[in-house]
Amino acid sequence: MNFSFSRTSTVNSLKIKQIKTWIHEALQLDEEISISLSQLKCTEPGCPPVETVIIVMASTVQQYKIHKPIEDIQYVDICNLLTPVRVS
Repeated sequence: MNFSFSRTSTVNSLKIKQIKTWIHEALQLDEEISISLSQLKCTEPGCPPVETVIIVMASTVQQYKIHKPIEDIQYVDICNLLTPVRVS
């Protein structure tokens, strides 16, 4: 897959801080646990055009993906990461 990283400096730093706060709250994490957000662009067919990769650096590293740019992420998106998808 061809991914390119976009600079997070172009993304509002307050939004990044808000998302990290939401993640800490939703996962009930200790405030000392680091969280990394990376925004990726994919140029291959079938890939979402932009996705945000979230890495929680706890004793067991956890990785999550949201198929949206950082600036479009809402609290509900963070909550949806934690809710298993039901298949009928």
